[in-house]
Amino acid sequence: MAKYIALLKGINVGGHVVKMDRLRDIFTATRFRNVETLIASGNVIFEATGAEEAMVAKIEKALKKELGYAVPAFIRTPAELTPIAATEESGEGTLSVGFLTTTPDPALSSRITALSTPDDDLEVKGREIYWLNRKKISDSKISYKLIEKTLGQQATFRNINTIRRLIGLIGVRS
Repeated sequence: MAKYIALLKGINVGGHVVKMDRLRDIFTATRFRNVETLIASGNVIFEATGAEEAMVAKIEKALKKELGYAVPAFIRTPAELTPIAATEESGEGTLSVGFLTTTPDPALSSRITALSTPDDDLEVKGREIYWLNRKKISDSKISYKLIEKTLGQQATFRNINTIRRLIGLIGVRS
């Protein structure tokens, strides 16, 4: 069995409240092993075998059945998250990373980068969007919805510190 991290969109936002023990129970009932959660925003570490697409479908189906609404899931391996966690911060703002299901084509990546402002830098690297915000994200002219609309696909965002904590948990258990 290999370790994976599921980054779930819409957990404990927009009126959808899910306790982490319930989330762990759903993953365990779906036959994932050694399930662990980090903070109440839908970060789940688990062990499984199989293809990523099949795991995503299994997770999304179980969450829809148990919670009553669609929850997009984005899966990464520790090997994929480790270089993201090692990203150097410039010290001039907050770094968030958006996780995508697929890698945008170069033209679409350019459209995302073109959204950048003097206060917000956006860069697409593979299946991730790096967003350096020099003020508050709530004060930005850019929003998660604008990024998703520009991409034509859903994304879920995490602060770089959350990603580092996930890697730390995995490192302790490896």
